[in-house]
Amino acid sequence: MDYFDPAGFCKVGDEAGFRNLRAAELKHGRVAMMAALGASVQHYVQFPGFDEVPTGIGAVTTAPGSYGFAALFLVSGVLELALWTEDPKKEPGNFGDPLNLGQYDIDMRNKELNNGRFAMFSIVGIIAAELFTGKDGIDQIGLDTPTL
Repeated sequence: MDYFDPAGFCKVGDEAGFRNLRAAELKHGRVAMMAALGASVQHYVQFPGFDEVPTGIGAVTTAPGSYGFAALFLVSGVLELALWTEDPKKEPGNFGDPLNLGQYDIDMRNKELNNGRFAMFSIVGIIAAELFTGKDGIDQIGLDTPTL
């Protein structure tokens, strides 16, 4: 995707700033992809002991869902600060290929970047619609079926 900065956040020629912003964009995109998937799956699947926790945004404000959110927040903070640190020798967001699939090439990185951008808009839409309607992502589109 090379250089794309329509809002002018990065100064021309500031490679360190560009790398920092690209890494942040990739991380936010990855989180958004997981959030959009989770916003859909949680309607159907709940962990044992979390049967009374509402689906959707209400899960993070209702115990024991709030405890799970706090644990997830702490684990992701540790991973972010200790394990997944940027390497200046690699492109931003490249943490290797842990499964040795050989798929993390320029084409796959571009797909990940575009899918991440779409997921950021997607999860914002899911959250905004839920705050407005009070229905989770699946209820909003009328696919309400029994949970597993």
